[in-house]
Amino acid sequence: MLTGGQIRAARASLGWSIADLALKSGVSISTIRRAEDEIGVPSTTAPNLTALKNALQEAGIEFIGTPEDAPGIRIHRRQDAPPS
Repeated sequence: MLTGGQIRAARASLGWSIADLALKSGVSISTIRRAEDEIGVPSTTAPNLTALKNALQEAGIEFIGTPEDAPGIRIHRRQDAPPS
């Protein structure tokens, strides 16, 4: 599971707008906004959380910790990603 803060941090670390994440995940902009605003695990559907997690992981984000204990992210540069 991931938290709203992890989603927000992951998106920001990639330099993605909410619209970018919506396009890459197939989750609506309004759902992403609500999820990012929630403290702890967002109260959206499991398929939405999975789609968000998969899109962010494919971009090089690793989710660490648990929602109850030190939730965070690690940023891994993908092999095919251009250097920043």
